[in-house]
Amino acid sequence: MKLHIIEDNLKIRAHLETFLGHQEDIACVQSHTSVEFFLSAVDSGQAKPDVILLDIGLPGMSGVEGIPEITQRLPETDIIMLTTYEEEEVILNALCAGAHAYLSKKSSLQEIHTAIKVVRAGGSYMSPNIARQIVRHFGGSRTPKKAEILTERQLKVLKLLVDGLTYGAIAKELFISAETVKTHVKNIYKSLHVSNKAEAIQKYMRGEI
Repeated sequence: MKLHIIEDNLKIRAHLETFLGHQEDIACVQSHTSVEFFLSAVDSGQAKPDVILLDIGLPGMSGVEGIPEITQRLPETDIIMLTTYEEEEVILNALCAGAHAYLSKKSSLQEIHTAIKVVRAGGSYMSPNIARQIVRHFGGSRTPKKAEILTERQLKVLKLLVDGLTYGAIAKELFISAETVKTHVKNIYKSLHVSNKAEAIQKYMRGEI
């Protein structure tokens, strides 16, 4: 099979190229540092892979944003997300956009190769920790700690507010919509019993969260 990698981290890219390039079932490996460079290669007829390993946090267009662009041009190509992002919303956004598998960068090279074979055979593949996130979303649960005031995602949003980011910047950082950010902020205010951003930030700075 022909495998292409879209990854801007040189060290990670080199490890993937070296290991996967020596597998008998992979005919060739090509790499690109951004979705834009990959799409340019596709449009010029230089790229028509069977499988793509796609990062999310890329310069320019994110991996999630790139999925529709890729599938429009290459509907028969399988897309495997390989990323550090393990948040539920990001995972679901990628899968809903058309990704066939979702792997954490903590995965071993052998696991990545296994995922490629599974996806190419018509299946889907997720790292165990990613699968737990999906199970939790569709009916699984966890016992909340009494000390928890905010969810993990709400706490991330609040930390970004403390850093001075706008709703739009937070949305881009977390790969969610601005409306979703507004909903998180509204729920943060409710959980903290505050009425505005300044009061929420003050509670955070005082260590009350």
